[in-house]
Amino acid sequence: MSTLQHFIDGADVTGGAERIEVTDPATGAVVGSVPAGTAQDVDRAVAAARAAFPGWSATPVAERAAVVQRISDGIKERAGEIAATITAEMGSPITFSQKVQVAMPVGSSAAFAALAADFAWTEEIGNSLVVREPVGVVGAITPWNYPLHQIVAKVAPALLAGNTVVLKPTEVAPLTAQILARITVAAGLPAGAFNIVHGTGPVVGEAIAAHPDVDMVSFTGSTRAGKRVSVVASDTVKRVSLELGGKSANVILDDADLGKAVKVGLGNAWINGGQTCTAWTRMLVPAARQDEIVSQLVDAAQRYTVGDPTDPSTRIGPMSSAAQQERVRSYVERGVADGARLVFGGPEPVDGLDGAYVRPTIFADVAPDAVIAQEEIFGPVLSVIPYADEEQAVQIANSTVYGLAGAVFGEQEHALAVARRLRTGQVDVNGGAFNILAPFGGYKQSGNGRELGRFGLEEFLETKSIQR
Repeated sequence: MSTLQHFIDGADVTGGAERIEVTDPATGAVVGSVPAGTAQDVDRAVAAARAAFPGWSATPVAERAAVVQRISDGIKERAGEIAATITAEMGSPITFSQKVQVAMPVGSSAAFAALAADFAWTEEIGNSLVVREPVGVVGAITPWNYPLHQIVAKVAPALLAGNTVVLKPTEVAPLTAQILARITVAAGLPAGAFNIVHGTGPVVGEAIAAHPDVDMVSFTGSTRAGKRVSVVASDTVKRVSLELGGKSANVILDDADLGKAVKVGLGNAWINGGQTCTAWTRMLVPAARQDEIVSQLVDAAQRYTVGDPTDPSTRIGPMSSAAQQERVRSYVERGVADGARLVFGGPEPVDGLDGAYVRPTIFADVAPDAVIAQEEIFGPVLSVIPYADEEQAVQIANSTVYGLAGAVFGEQEHALAVARRLRTGQVDVNGGAFNILAPFGGYKQSGNGRELGRFGLEEFLETKSIQR
């Protein structure tokens, strides 16, 4: 069992007597614990970050990029340990942990390091010299579904830009953050440039968002929590970047390759057990072809093995916690109660499994305004929504408060034209691959700001114009 401390100014720092246990959702076993941090712990971490800022921000960009690259290398070297830790702390199947949970932060951090040489740190506009400078001390608050990727997507560009960081990782899955702390030390990052304060959102998260010496907060999590971060941060008028919830639509057009649309669509609905903010949880289908598509979905769903997340053949592990299990089950029960047609799965327990498991579920004939079609469930629950024509499909796709991701399947140019009409931050056309250099973020209540690539680096920079 891992008994961890805060990481402040380059060293482990003992917190108070109160601890937060970390539980393996597949077995219920306690696999670690972290201190329940306080506002005083945040003060200490922010002071360390503030003290480290002048030296780190003055470090040449090439040297900062080299440190970020060494962080990427360190993650890759410890990939097996990190993947196993993520599987233990939040239940992601081990194969997914290896191929995605670890591979993404390795790739994104290396991509940021490579950006440094050609990035426009300065430019000439008429008689002005435009200079991009670090914001200062960045507070990063991250979720449990991709516990390392979400950290690295903030920390790597923030450090590259010359900022220092105070991180509050999720208390549900905080163990991987401590591995990253060790990696940053080995990479040569100066003490105080990266700090970790464990704890809950209402205590540690709010202290970071409110702190007068924190210049920016970058938050990933629920829309409800993101709204609270914005409110708390507003007193100090600090910069706030939010990557929040989603209810993404997968629009299958009449001229789509149905086999591909169903296979890829289901995979992206149930990715990471549906615990993904970009999951395509609404499949919009031509009404006349709904039965055909549902039949294919049910056939494809049979191949999604639910089970022990340490088994390489498992495709869906437990939900991240018993609380998340209950949340997902309650939504499935609501879907049944509201009259959606249950075609696969259901609210019953998974046979033979005692952990935080749920049955992957598909509903058909879902009304566009139904609760299960409007609210983020964050589990393996797919709503199939029939539409009469393309105009209605676009209207339904844009009818939630969210706008994070989406997809369109159809003849390429036709699908691209529909994709342009979706009010969402990312759209995949015919299964287009995830691009780690492309901007990631949402419209509407899915947040503001962008992560990854050049756009993600720019989030952590101030812009100054010097007239000569």
